[in-house]
Order: sequence, then structure tokens, then C-alpha cells
Amino acid sequence: MIKADVLIVGTGIAGLYTALNLNENLNIILVTKSTLTESNSYLAQGGISTAIDLDDINSFCEDTIKAGNYKNNLDVVKMVATKSIDVIRHLDFLGVDFDKVNDEFSYTKEGGHSKKRIVHCKDYTGKEVIEKLLDKLTRIKNIKILEHTTLIDLITKDNSCLGGVFLNNEKTLKIYSKYTVLATGGIGGLFKNSTNQRTLTGDALSIALKRNIKLKDVEYVQFHPTSLYQNTSKRRFLISESLRGEGAILKNKSGNRFVDELLPRDKVTLAILNEIKKTESDFVYLDISHKNADYIKNRFPLIYNECVKNGIDITKEAIPVRPAQHYYMGGIEVDKYAKTSMNRLFAVGEVSCTGLHGSNRLASNSLLEGLVFGKNCASYINDYIYSTKLEILDIHINTNHIIHENKNIFKNKFINLRGDLKDELI
Repeated sequence: MIKADVLIVGTGIAGLYTALNLNENLNIILVTKSTLTESNSYLAQGGISTAIDLDDINSFCEDTIKAGNYKNNLDVVKMVATKSIDVIRHLDFLGVDFDKVNDEFSYTKEGGHSKKRIVHCKDYTGKEVIEKLLDKLTRIKNIKILEHTTLIDLITKDNSCLGGVFLNNEKTLKIYSKYTVLATGGIGGLFKNSTNQRTLTGDALSIALKRNIKLKDVEYVQFHPTSLYQNTSKRRFLISESLRGEGAILKNKSGNRFVDELLPRDKVTLAILNEIKKTESDFVYLDISHKNADYIKNRFPLIYNECVKNGIDITKEAIPVRPAQHYYMGGIEVDKYAKTSMNRLFAVGEVSCTGLHGSNRLASNSLLEGLVFGKNCASYINDYIYSTKLEILDIHINTNHIIHENKNIFKNKFINLRGDLKDELI
């Protein structure tokens, strides 16, 4: 048995930023199912969207709502847009190496955005941010990190969360906490073709359903238009939207352009799938070879090198691409402080449903959401934790029963709502 003030499950950007904003005198435990860097956040290429200044907030909101097919929570959209400026400045202060020109952010543009407003670190933004956050967190003495530790259940009493039950090297571990934060990521590991880490299988969502914690927009899943076409069962390599933002063109097998590349993701994905069907192909082409070769290698080193490994020189030839599952807009319903319907339980990042994205996430709003709600969550906990008592509940745990009980709970719920995607699931 382990005791903590705050238990955070997940080490993507949302979990780490929550931890970083908690008071340093709190005892914090960070738990991850795999390793510290095996998260979708670490894989993020394109960047983080932000309002450029106060005058850009309305435009940012309009782009987000339009991309979300007007199914967003308008108050949340306005709040995130307003707070975006401060969280980006904070990351800059923490030493995140954003691309700049004359000490000013070098903004780029992606699909659905009406202007350039995305900050980035080459094409490995997530990696840079996560590494900087981890560097700060590992220096804080009161933070304990557990890797290869899987959440299998929550410890609950009278609709309050008292902590979690975990499996570590086949040993059961109970962690009791005043507050618990779920930051366990998305559901890409359930799909045959996904850009996500394969370990992200919706575990917390199954637990939430079992524990009668409210979920929202369960049917909303996003496919990214451009993943590298590979005849493999491995995770699909993402070809960032920022290529299209910097001028890459989508072409069919005859070399003809067939869509506006900077439409929102759902529109571009549909156009590609229709083109694949019409031309009886397995993929289409994304071509940035008309750009200067040195520019391509410097701006997109990760993508360039990965394509070279697959025999493709993107400075000279087009990239074969097709859509793949990428992001989950649904999840555990939360308020602006990331509070769930269960007392003392929070959810941040992709596991949550904040209402920001509507039915289709605007490009580069995912990392931003994790940052804003992570900070909001930490702020709430800082205010109330000192008046909250740690409770220990003597419970008997049948690990095998719990694991069997959790299996496919969320998957079956999802299929009931999205039977059209049944064949896409593992």
C-alpha cells in the first residue's frame, strides 16, 4: 500500500503539466502503463496552436468551432483560446526550444486554421516539450514515478475516488490518494490502423463505465488524413499536417490534385477515402518535393529520416499516404477544472471530454487542451487539498476477475454507437 496527496495516472503532456503546476510540498505519484515517454504527446509532430494575441482569440474560436462542426462547448473554446497565450509563454520560459525568427515565434499553419498560429519545434514538438517537462519534474523531490504499472481499477466509496489499484510485474499495488487524476490517453490501440501508441487501449474508459462515471461524445473518433502507407501491423507513422501547412499537395495516382489540403481533417480524410475508392488504389500521394531540399530536411527532419528508412526521399518524390485513426474527441466528461462526475477524481488530456473539440478536433489543439486543463486541474487541487483527508478503505482484490471484467467494456460500448467502425477495430 502506498499513500499520496495526488495520484496521476499517465505521463503525457496533460499528466506531466498537471504535476508541474501542483504545489511542490505535495506528495505526488506519477504512474505510467509503459515508459515515461511512451505517450501520444511524445509522438506529436506538428505543434501547439495558440491565439497569437488578444485580437486573435475570436478568430481562433471561430476556426475551432467550424472544425468541430459546431458541436463544441462555446464557453470552453473561449476559455482555452484565452489561456493559450499564457501556457505557451510558460513553456517558452521552461526552456522549450520553439522555432523562432528574430526571437519571435515562427508560426505555421495547419488544416482548418485561417492563419498561421501554431508554435513548433521542427517536426518533433511533442518530444521536445515532454523532455523539458520531465527534466523539471524529475528534480522535484516529492514526486515519485512508477513505470510499467497498469491501472486496473479505482478505489471508490460513496461516489468518491480514494485512489487506484494497479498491476506491476504481476503484483497488485494499491495507491491511496486525496485526489486522483486520470491522464491515460486515447483509444488508438484498439484500432488496426492508428498513429497512436499501441498501449493506449481505453483502460480508464472501461473502468469509468464500470464505476458509473459519466462519459460524453463516445462516438466521436478522428482519422488523420495522412499516415505513411505501409503494409505492416505496426503503429502507423504520422505525416504531420504541417507539411500541408507549408505547401505540400495531395495527388491521386494520376498526379492530379483532388482536394483543398487545408480543410479540416474530417473533410480531407473523406476526400482521400473517396479518391482511393474511385481510383481503386490503396493510397494517395502527398508531395512536398517542389520545396527546397535543404528547407525540407531542416524543417521536417523526423519525417524526412523516417521516409528515408522506408526508401522514400521526400525531397525528390511524393509520399504514399492514407488515413488512420488518430484522436478520440469523446471520453470522460469533465468541467473546466477537469472534475469528473465522481468526487475527488479528475481527467485531463485525451481520456477526457472537455467539449473543446466538438465532433472533429482542429489541428494542434490537443496538446493545448492538455496544457490548459492540466493547469486548471492543478489550480483546483492546490486550493482544496489541504482541507481534504486521506481515506484508507480495506478492500479485497481479485486481480484476475477485475482484468476479465474490464476487458472489452468500452470497446463494446463504442461498437454499439459506431458499428460502422467495427471492422477497423482489433
